[in-house]
Amino acid sequence: MKAQDTQLPLFCRELSLDLSTPKVMGILNVTPDSFYDGGKHNSLERALVQAMKMAKEGASIIDIGAISTRPGAKIISAEEEWGRLEAIIPLLKEKLPDIIISIDTYRSQIAERAIKAGAHIINDISGGTMDEKMFETIAEHDVPYVLMHIQGTPQTMQLNPQYENVVEEVKLFFEERINKLSVLGVKKIILDPGFGFGKTVEHNYQLLESLEVFVKMGFPVLVGMSRKSFVTKIFGGEKDKALDGTLAVNKIAIQKGAKILRVHDVKETVELINNG
Repeated sequence: MKAQDTQLPLFCRELSLDLSTPKVMGILNVTPDSFYDGGKHNSLERALVQAMKMAKEGASIIDIGAISTRPGAKIISAEEEWGRLEAIIPLLKEKLPDIIISIDTYRSQIAERAIKAGAHIINDISGGTMDEKMFETIAEHDVPYVLMHIQGTPQTMQLNPQYENVVEEVKLFFEERINKLSVLGVKKIILDPGFGFGKTVEHNYQLLESLEVFVKMGFPVLVGMSRKSFVTKIFGGEKDKALDGTLAVNKIAIQKGAKILRVHDVKETVELINNG
């Protein structure tokens, strides 16, 4: 499969994303139990206020998560997941027409409903491994797809993650998944190494150190390291004091070629990008 030029705009339905400079994806968790901000934005009014705040601060993308994928997270039904998304997608389309809406889901039926409601991107933590119909759904609707690596599931991923060579195994996973997407005609792929998803602290820093390996695959690379435990374990502090560490690892990711930074702290991350 011929990889896309990561400098060209990524077409997201009626909007486009200029990736000549790194862009910020703001995290909007509409869940009661996400690891950092669970319960803060799980009403329609609070979710809208937070989305508008992130847009004003410079986010290009709002990534909405309606099911927690933190280690050991409780599984909820698809109907409950959709119930948390159903009203917020059209509301953001109306209030923030220039913002790209991403939906963080591993279920094809949620992806289908979200796209029909106006979502632009599907962000799948499982890379299509938890729902065999996901790739077909993406192909049918021709939306950008965040292909993330995970070892195990959110319920098992941090029990005892092991690799012979984490960088090489994640790369091989991407190659295999890209080939499957290619057969279906999917070209708008974003690669996410899956920091914190079935990785030890050491694995995460090995991936960060070798991020160029994934950049050289020719697709935009997204990193999601915001306030995760592997950051706090090295830089110190709790999740609510992990901003400096998050900015430090994101600065490294930018230097190594990451194009999208998925973060809780939009204002500070935009400043990081603008200040070089």
